[in-house]
Amino acid sequence: MEQISDLDRRLISELRRDGRAPVAALAERLGVSRATVTKRIEKLTAAGVIVGFSVRIRDPQEVGEVRAISLIELFGRATSQVITELRGYPEITALHTTNGAWDLVAEISCQDLRTFDALLTRLRGVKGIMNSETSLLLSSVVR
Repeated sequence: MEQISDLDRRLISELRRDGRAPVAALAERLGVSRATVTKRIEKLTAAGVIVGFSVRIRDPQEVGEVRAISLIELFGRATSQVITELRGYPEITALHTTNGAWDLVAEISCQDLRTFDALLTRLRGVKGIMNSETSLLLSSVVR
């Protein structure tokens, strides 16, 4: 596919805001025809830029969910072992390898602070984890 155009970027932004928006509404907001919007969505999907549409749920803060990001430093060659173990933790919603001082980034979601505290205790006991730094996510300002 050719490079992503400004129109494509604006369309993607609108779809991130509301993935269920009608094509007519998208066309009106973008100042183009419905056919153009349909064609761009089809091209972006075929090229793998858009890989799916999803449902957004209510902001986790509203239901008391505790969310955090944990930066994890590992000993030597423990990456595979640690990843295998952390995949079994239901509170870890995503796990990413990274570069720099930290080896892994874990996205965490717990039902309450007690569960969050218990998770941190379990993380500290995982063989292969040398150090970690965890930050609570207080509010989302961009989605």
